[in-house]
Amino acid sequence: MRRWLVAAGIYNLLWGAGVILLPRTLVDLAGLEMTPAGLAIWQCLGMVIGVYGIGYLAASLDPIRHWPIVLVGLLGKILGPIGFVWTASRGEIPWSFGWTILTNDLLWWAPFTMILLAAWHEASRRGEGETPRLEPLLDERSVRGPSGTTSLRVLSGERPVLLVFLRHAGCTFCREAVRDVAARREAIEQAGATPVLVHMGDAAQGDAFLSRLGAGSIARIEDPTRRLYRAVGLDRGSLRELFGPRNFLRAIAAARHGVGHPVGDPLQMPGTALLSGGRVLHVHRHAFAGERPDYESLACAVPLAG
Repeated sequence: MRRWLVAAGIYNLLWGAGVILLPRTLVDLAGLEMTPAGLAIWQCLGMVIGVYGIGYLAASLDPIRHWPIVLVGLLGKILGPIGFVWTASRGEIPWSFGWTILTNDLLWWAPFTMILLAAWHEASRRGEGETPRLEPLLDERSVRGPSGTTSLRVLSGERPVLLVFLRHAGCTFCREAVRDVAARREAIEQAGATPVLVHMGDAAQGDAFLSRLGAGSIARIEDPTRRLYRAVGLDRGSLRELFGPRNFLRAIAAARHGVGHPVGDPLQMPGTALLSGGRVLHVHRHAFAGERPDYESLACAVPLAG
């Protein structure tokens, strides 16, 4: 993995330097006509490619730890050829220019994908010990709301509680979920449950984040160690659950909610759990990260057998 990333870093630096210092060389080989302004943009592209090279060299020091750099690189190497085909099909660039895709993009698909899979397997291999028991967490996890602080056991003893487990705070799906719960709060309560948001930040981070999204008055639980997530059976997602095609389609609609710094585990899957009297009546595990559930229906879900 390190050798591939070093090779990618050196390749990008050489390619970027060549485009910056000798911008007309490749353009002339491809038979392109380019204005001075176009050449300047071409040189800027060379600068971006060179910067990617620095990123790959940095990632080579610890490929598993720096997998996000590899992911960004792979996405660029997938989207780049798509953009070329689109542009060439419109006659805006000659098809002969496509030979650059072989060494710029296609060559790196397999090694970059294998690095990401290795990082994924390493994260899964580490494990997190035994699944925590829910019983003690009912008293350990405090529910904070406008009327004060209470335990999850006491609150669920008064009325069913719909725990809405969020993804990390930087995720657009997490932000969408917070706004959905805030908008449907009255309907959820009319369905018979009290909505409680569970997040992976600390109290200050959670308060600021939820207030910014219009959910400052909704009760919440801080669970930075994700013990409550795991106690109800919500684990890290698979590659398909986190990066499958359905997420990309949903991201188009959810993108208006924005993205940000990932406070919490980026691999954690969302879900809901309906509790009553300290007992789990129902758990909904999202089929994919971007799933948008019907919270009113989950608030009156059919109890689990037994």
